[in-house]
Amino acid sequence: MAKDTQAPPTPAEEFPDIAELPYEAARDELVSIVAQLEGGQAGLEESMRLWRRGEALAAHCSTWLDEAESSLAGTDEE
Repeated sequence: MAKDTQAPPTPAEEFPDIAELPYEAARDELVSIVAQLEGGQAGLEESMRLWRRGEALAAHCSTWLDEAESSLAGTDEE
């Protein structure tokens, strides 16, 4: 049996809508996903999808925060 050599999609490919989310919306959705996962009501496949989306949302939020921090650091030098 041949193995599937195709790489799994990156978070940006799997969840392209995340790139358009403002920070607050991404954060709120991430909080909701964490609550769903902690509740343990989702099946394995859905939990894995939620986990991947949560990771993508966390990375998106981190990018927003890093950009804000860089912006603030730039204003301190003036």
